[in-house]
Amino acid sequence: MHNHRTRLTLLAILSSVFAALIPVSRPGPTERLREAVIRELENVPGTFAVAFRDLRTGEELLLRDREVFHAASMMKLPVMIEVYRQAAEKRLSLSDSLLIDNAFESIVDGSPFRLGPESDSDTAIYGRIGGKRTLSSLVYDMIILSSNLATNLVIERVGARNVTATARRLGARDLQVLRGVEDGKAFAKGLNNTVTAFDLMQLLTVIAEGRAVGPEASRAMIDILLDQRFNTILPANLPKDVRVAHKTGWITGVLHDGGIVFLPDGRRYVLVLLSKNVKDEPAARQTLAKVSELVYRHMVR
Repeated sequence: MHNHRTRLTLLAILSSVFAALIPVSRPGPTERLREAVIRELENVPGTFAVAFRDLRTGEELLLRDREVFHAASMMKLPVMIEVYRQAAEKRLSLSDSLLIDNAFESIVDGSPFRLGPESDSDTAIYGRIGGKRTLSSLVYDMIILSSNLATNLVIERVGARNVTATARRLGARDLQVLRGVEDGKAFAKGLNNTVTAFDLMQLLTVIAEGRAVGPEASRAMIDILLDQRFNTILPANLPKDVRVAHKTGWITGVLHDGGIVFLPDGRRYVLVLLSKNVKDEPAARQTLAKVSELVYRHMVR
């Protein structure tokens, strides 16, 4: 009986020694970032997607990255890529002049619809109806001002199906561009442009790496994205010496932002933040800006 107790005691001691020798598993930097992002997103009601990619190391953080979201104005990113693709193939020229018209056809039945400045972040273009603008200036306003009228004119020129096809070839397998904006009949039937965080991350990656059409076109697109006028999410909490080439999008209950972040030391990363079912838009905007800050701090830790 005494020997039995001795053996048990020795076993207990040995077990304690071995347990002490086994390293305790601690979450790595990516997992700690994931946990911090999730905690931050839990602060506000809504559904959120995150897609982060370090362009040097390939490190990724993906949350609901394949979930489908209403595109809002994020579809203007692949529209821009398609313009540059067709320009590279000499199917059009960025210096082409387009008539500023405000008459479009619904994809449902071809019935006419018009846009109004009251629902457009670019109101100046409505004073130029009947005149002409270059394709390049329309693309610029489509991105930096999120001009809806400019967007519809550009999509009419390049074709929504072509936009989707090019995005798919670049690895955005679920993204879908069906139409321009403010097509009320299409909206009522659920015929909407849709995106995923992963697909937008993929498109921004190929732009950053000079593979969207080509190096020259990619640089031109980055220059446009760097001029973005709506900066309340991705760049909001970042230092002034951090440059962000990005595109925003919003409709009721939806806030999006996605871009390429350029750190002062030359490193770059892509971050896409999508949301839907948002009840408190100011709070959600602040939360998404905080997520962007968390990712930045992870990169410079």
